[in-house]
Amino acid sequence: MADGSGGPAADPYPDLEVGRPKDWAVGVPGILHSMEPALARMGLSRTARLALAINQEDGFDCMSCAWPDPGHRNALEFCENGMKATTWEATPITVPRAFWAEHSLTSLLDRGEYWLGQQGRLTEPVHKPAGSDHYEPISWDDAFRIIADRLNALDSPDRAAFYTSGRTANETAFLYQLLVRAFGTNNLPDCSNLCHESTGTALLSTIGIGKSTVHYDDFAKADLVIVMGQNPGTNHPRMLTALEETKRAGGRVVSVNVLPEAGLIRYRNPQKVRGILGRGAAIADRFLQIRSGGDMALLQAVSRRVLDAEAAAPGTVLDHAFLERHTIGLEAFRDHLAHLDEAAVLAATGLDVAEIDALAADYLAADRVVITWAMGLTQHRKAVPTIREIVNLLLLRGNIGRPGAGASPIRGHSNVQGDRTMGIWERMPERFLAALEAEFGFPVPRAHGVDAVQAVQGLQRGEIDVFVSMGGNFVGAISDTDAAERAMRGAKLTVQVSTKLNRSHVVTGEEAIILPTLGRTEVDLQDGRPQFVSVEDSVCAVHASHGAVPPVAAGLLSEVAIVCRLAEATLGDRHGIPWRAFARDYDLIRERIARVVPGFESFNEDVRRKGGFVLPNGPRDERRFDTPTGRAVITVNELEHLERPAGRLILQTLRSHDQFNTTIYSLDDRYRGIRKGRDVVFVHPDDLAELGLDDGDRVDVVSEWPGEADRRLPNQRVVAYPTARGCAAAYYPEANVLVPLASAAEESNTPVSKAVIVRLEPAAARAPGPPAGPRVS
Repeated sequence: MADGSGGPAADPYPDLEVGRPKDWAVGVPGILHSMEPALARMGLSRTARLALAINQEDGFDCMSCAWPDPGHRNALEFCENGMKATTWEATPITVPRAFWAEHSLTSLLDRGEYWLGQQGRLTEPVHKPAGSDHYEPISWDDAFRIIADRLNALDSPDRAAFYTSGRTANETAFLYQLLVRAFGTNNLPDCSNLCHESTGTALLSTIGIGKSTVHYDDFAKADLVIVMGQNPGTNHPRMLTALEETKRAGGRVVSVNVLPEAGLIRYRNPQKVRGILGRGAAIADRFLQIRSGGDMALLQAVSRRVLDAEAAAPGTVLDHAFLERHTIGLEAFRDHLAHLDEAAVLAATGLDVAEIDALAADYLAADRVVITWAMGLTQHRKAVPTIREIVNLLLLRGNIGRPGAGASPIRGHSNVQGDRTMGIWERMPERFLAALEAEFGFPVPRAHGVDAVQAVQGLQRGEIDVFVSMGGNFVGAISDTDAAERAMRGAKLTVQVSTKLNRSHVVTGEEAIILPTLGRTEVDLQDGRPQFVSVEDSVCAVHASHGAVPPVAAGLLSEVAIVCRLAEATLGDRHGIPWRAFARDYDLIRERIARVVPGFESFNEDVRRKGGFVLPNGPRDERRFDTPTGRAVITVNELEHLERPAGRLILQTLRSHDQFNTTIYSLDDRYRGIRKGRDVVFVHPDDLAELGLDDGDRVDVVSEWPGEADRRLPNQRVVAYPTARGCAAAYYPEANVLVPLASAAEESNTPVSKAVIVRLEPAAARAPGPPAGPRVS
């Protein structure tokens, strides 16, 4: 970052170390790296109590991802990053009252995500008055009064936006959207807008549901699992156990990714002797190192080969009975792929013909296929048609709606899928809105609200005055950091419901309030009775989450209580909604959910069953497709090749290993060989040679977008790395500064964070001034 000296920017991480990337994941180091921070920060007793409760049937659901729980759970059912997330939340360290007087917002702007998170848990509401540079402690009553007064003074309810983080539990999410719609708006942007919105858009339009069509057990039943745009070893490590089960049952795994990832090379299961003392299990049988943005071309090429195989041996390759009964669009699809340009496919993918032929052969040899993906696919301009091509390929051989087969998007946040089920969406369908209106008796607004990108644009235009965030770190997570921060500063009031500090508490509107809340690890007592909440995982399984340790401080409110008290302050007795009763007894919330949300008809009974319950899923359970025609739709999608201008690279943002979304647990990324720093850009050695750069050089990463000024991430250490040719990578959220707000996926409007055209310039002499983008140190 710039150091204000007028010379080259000083290295923000002077102790940065770069080593060789790993070719295996977890094992004994995974145990040590999870338990050492926990024991150091929480002690033996608290660590043991929490470790034995994570993801257990009478414990709490892990906050770090939405990977499903197996039917048979281990005594220690968590991964390294799950334990780190637990340690981060359950730390006994708290932010002292003196902190607010000692630290101005101006001074905190120079602090990064890592430092902010290390300050400890928030324990009392604080308020930044207009014109002040400091937060000040405030009572709960006064905090709710100020927020309510500002909301009720708006000219229109649409001048407020209400963001939701995916850690928000079902009960909270349902009440939150109820409050927002009772207030009179559908402005409900959420973190799904930033990650899997492309998935929901594609799946809804093709199979009638925006969710996975597999069970957990389907991984062990699959003959082939294709893992696309995904790094399980870091982002959902327990998935490696499911992939190990695929291999041990005789199945194959293919990895399609821009970077090699350690967990997909070899996995040492820390709960097995072979994982501790042996070499563990090789995971990927085949690695296709695809060029960024080339996945749609690859999928079309494989489908073309499947159709060619059918033409060569009619009646023996496609699942004709399934296609005739359950799908439409096959002939148009066949005609379209007959003209597929193989040269364009090779240019788009960076693969050779033999590699594509081999993947097609794997697919044709497998009776049961699961295709799984994450944000390596969803954050591209053509993300939605790419995911539609996944559906096309699966449908050709009937790989939806039977054991060991299906579409498997893997969500990142622990309840991001459940939040959408509960109504957190700016475009909820009419059937949900009508049911909500019938249950609560007020006119539910029908006009679509704003998504995450549109919320920033609304702030930029002065159309949104109040921004409320239920968890999360919106300005840290959204694209185009500088533009987003300028927009947020234009708000009249910003409100954050949080457990710990992050960038969104530092970049505020004219007036700001922080409402501290209980963590998921903590016991939630209401009127002396323990309450529990629930979450929905990536395979539509719903289960309870019970806190395991006492609250870190007296006086903290649960998220449910915060929503209810804010609703009472804002709406009064409008619409006769029993907010106070909901806050006392969460069963009453679940009773209302049962009458509004399909699949939850016996919610209170079902969620108390051992292991919870699985929501109905038409494509998975009965090959029922709730599309306008009642059939799955095989779609025609025009292939678009992402051109890379000469001297430029295609950059993607990604997480380090010691990270969950914008939360930074440490400055290490050990699987990629990075320690004690994050100011790096990963580039293929041959690309470095072409650009006249060497490993270790310091560069400014500059993104280019037509008609707009360049965006710059200064002073990054070049790391020669085996990424795909022509592609580069840098850490999120620092590199968000490079992603233009206008660069969004077609249809879903998700930021295109995996395909940013950049050039690398020698680290520039920097004029005095603030650093570009957020710091993380």
